[in-house]
Amino acid sequence: MKFRSSVFASFILLFEVIGVALFLRGFFPVPVKSSFSSKSKLSDLPAEPLSGSTPNSTRIPHPLFKRVVIMLVDALREDFVFGPNGHKFMPYTRHVVERSSSHSFVAKARPPTVTMPRIKALTTGTIPGFIDVVINLNSPALLEDNLIWQAKTAGKRIVFYGDDTWVRLFPKHFMEYDGTTSFFVSDYTEVDNNVTRHLDSTLKRDDWDIMILHYLGLDHIGHISGPHSSLIQPKLLEMDDILKKIHSALISKETEESLPYLLVLSGDHGMSETGSHGGSSEPEVNTPLVLISPAFKRKAGMEKPGVVEQVDLTPTLALGLGLPISQNSVGHVIPGVFEETSLRDQLRFLHLNGHQLSCLLKDSMPNYEKEVGFEQFRVAEKAHGNWMKLYMEGNTSEVLANMGKKVLKQYLDALDAMSSALSKQLGKYDMYSMIAGMVFVFQLLLVLLLAMPEALSGAATVDLPVLSTLLSLPFYLLCLLFASIHVLVCTSAESTCYFCSLSWGLVFAAIALSSAVFCILISMATRRLPLGQKIHGKSPLRSSGSEWSLSELDMLLLAGTVGHTLSLGASSFVEEEHQTWYFLLSTLCLVVFQDVCRKYFREQSGSGDDEEEHILPCKDHHPYAPNKADINSEKWLALATPPFTLACCRLLRSFNQTGIQWAHLPDFGHWLNSSEHGVVLSLLAAFCLILIYLLVQRRCSWVSKVALALGLLGVYSYRAAVGNVSFPWQHSGRTMSKGTVEARFVYVFVLGILFTGTKDLLRSQIITADAKLKSRGLWEIYSGLVLLVSLLFRAHNLPVLCGCLLIQTLMAQFIWKKLHYDAAQTTIMHYWFGQAFFYLQGNSNNIATIDISVGFIGLESYIEAPAVFLTALNTYAGPLLWACHLVCYLSSERDRSPVAVGHGCYCLALLRSVPAAAYIVLVTVLRYHLFIWSVFSPKLLYESVHLLLTAGVCLFFNTMEQSHSSGTS
Repeated sequence: MKFRSSVFASFILLFEVIGVALFLRGFFPVPVKSSFSSKSKLSDLPAEPLSGSTPNSTRIPHPLFKRVVIMLVDALREDFVFGPNGHKFMPYTRHVVERSSSHSFVAKARPPTVTMPRIKALTTGTIPGFIDVVINLNSPALLEDNLIWQAKTAGKRIVFYGDDTWVRLFPKHFMEYDGTTSFFVSDYTEVDNNVTRHLDSTLKRDDWDIMILHYLGLDHIGHISGPHSSLIQPKLLEMDDILKKIHSALISKETEESLPYLLVLSGDHGMSETGSHGGSSEPEVNTPLVLISPAFKRKAGMEKPGVVEQVDLTPTLALGLGLPISQNSVGHVIPGVFEETSLRDQLRFLHLNGHQLSCLLKDSMPNYEKEVGFEQFRVAEKAHGNWMKLYMEGNTSEVLANMGKKVLKQYLDALDAMSSALSKQLGKYDMYSMIAGMVFVFQLLLVLLLAMPEALSGAATVDLPVLSTLLSLPFYLLCLLFASIHVLVCTSAESTCYFCSLSWGLVFAAIALSSAVFCILISMATRRLPLGQKIHGKSPLRSSGSEWSLSELDMLLLAGTVGHTLSLGASSFVEEEHQTWYFLLSTLCLVVFQDVCRKYFREQSGSGDDEEEHILPCKDHHPYAPNKADINSEKWLALATPPFTLACCRLLRSFNQTGIQWAHLPDFGHWLNSSEHGVVLSLLAAFCLILIYLLVQRRCSWVSKVALALGLLGVYSYRAAVGNVSFPWQHSGRTMSKGTVEARFVYVFVLGILFTGTKDLLRSQIITADAKLKSRGLWEIYSGLVLLVSLLFRAHNLPVLCGCLLIQTLMAQFIWKKLHYDAAQTTIMHYWFGQAFFYLQGNSNNIATIDISVGFIGLESYIEAPAVFLTALNTYAGPLLWACHLVCYLSSERDRSPVAVGHGCYCLALLRSVPAAAYIVLVTVLRYHLFIWSVFSPKLLYESVHLLLTAGVCLFFNTMEQSHSSGTS
């Protein structure tokens, strides 16, 4: 059965998406959970250790605090409080830290540092995985044992104001609440005022026990303008005044008869140097934790804050309120909080925490008895029993006190070791789903590789033995074999596998598909055993003989792609992947320059004018007699294009520092965004928008040209409205707005251009087979996409977009067309440029570089679908623009369009499949290493999204070229 290359590649990519999805389902682990009851209960708590036969009570220490106020400031970095500017940013908080009854710590948040996983960590004591980044947009109710549920069950009255993520996670848990949308980052004023307006009335009342406040304004400012914005200090001073108001109100209600209060100030995560979060850099994971209570000693001066894990707050608050610790918590109590209680109570608190951690350790590790922490806990528990025996006998000697301190230290060491062991055991991987997904992806990759000679041939078709495979005996034998393996695994697995939970219909379909692919793979492999397959339709740059020879460019493209895939095996190369692409792009420019020199100099003497006429065809592909001036000008422009591209890419690298190691260094983007360089940024933005219009409008209709011009004017107006740039007649003290009207003005013209292009495209496909009309429709759709990206890009990134379009224009006009590079070479070069521009626009393999503020351009409130779409489009603008340009360029080559599109689609599928398959193997091998979660997990998500985008592009390829097909099986 024969398929066009584009159809073949499209189906392979769609099946690969299924395989990767199955792998990801197994890779994102099920969190470590206790197998006992669903929730902890006071009746389940162990008795106090006591040596001898005397029965002992299950006495629980009395609660330490009557009221608890938790003030959570989103994206509060530790240096905002403890750093050199702490006195200026939060003076009252700094005074409390230095002189009042308080404890201060640097609480480390584990990646992913986004809000919903951090709230889960603070309330359950667990360490969420990167899958929580995906469900962060639509948080379901939290059914796991947690502090909020325990407090409600114990009769505590809880009030909450702030981020509505809490309301979605804990429905019907709060006596009173008022949620605010967390994703509408353009608002950093009302979102906090809606919290503060409840404070005065609530603080005067006595009908609550726990109050939780979650302020979002600081996080929104970070997303909009970064941690060094002029808006940061006023917002921190506002937070400082709120803390002062709460503290004063709690002090005024304090009485000697009642238990003391506890005021907690913390951040759910920090903020990177670009203002975002989600990764594992120090500014993102280090948050301040300030505990204020008259139960603590008064400090005499500033002390260096200790370092704790963020999950340590969960058992500390639970025991401080007299509640059971959540069963799945991996944190250990903060000792300083209980240092003013009796020694017996301190030991009891540590024993309760140790018992909970030891039970969790038993459930999560088969060889838990060999863990150092578990053995230390058993020793400490036994020593605790001996101490209790002496204590109950009335012994009050100094020996008892020294023995108690020794037991205390043993408990602390055991808790630290068990907590650390549990934190490393992030979850239980579904290995069956991972292996099944990995095998399926590799089968498809091998089919792609074996189909290469046919897919890149002159016919651009692939002959797959589908029917013969489905009727063959090996196919049915493989189905039986895989089905038996499935039954064996599902009946003997210790933990539930996702693949085993599927219905038998889906399982059988998956088994039949995998068996068919395996048989097709074997059939194609046996067909390829005779070597010396000929590949036709290659570039004139390759030798004209019957053998398939590789030019220097071919070897570079092959070696570079394979080398990049191999480099993904090292975490450093993943963190700094942009350096790999910058190096490959620079090398590519030099090799292309060599090809240009060979064509215009070395071969000129032997080829004569006839060769020049062949190399310099007119747009309509009819021979003509160009004059000498035209030939010389085009020759020198072709010679100048590779060096200019090299220089342009080097210049664009200076606009955005990316990666991990050097992301904190200042770049040209920071310089442009500073207030004193606003005029320079305005002039640069205006120049770039004009150049974008000149580069894009050439292939559009006059209606689209007018719409594009007005749209780009609207882009500048939007940036002026939000304060990034300014018009000459605007004064510096103007008030900024959200630019909603201006952004919607641009959206109207984007939709108009896309409608015009789509109309021309449909007319060329349905009404009349006009290749020129079809090409114009594609370029108009491309121009609409460019206009939308211009609106989404920050002002300092417009030169990056301008450089992208300029390089595309020059390479298409003077390199790919004039040197007659074939579709495979052109596709690989587009892929390389797209990957490089992904990083040139400021992205990295770190979730923190995702700019979610663009998802709300032109929106008055949070609407999930457009916000996700705009954020994804802005993030993947570089690869998407180059992929769309490839579609337009190959489709405009009318004389070889069907073959060119088939070759391009196949090469795109192969380029995306190789790194995705390599990554799956790498992650499987290194799954138990902790750095996987902070480095490889975001990269795996990026690769899966790239795979989906490539599948979409290939499907578009296939649709556009269907009318050119001569027929397919």
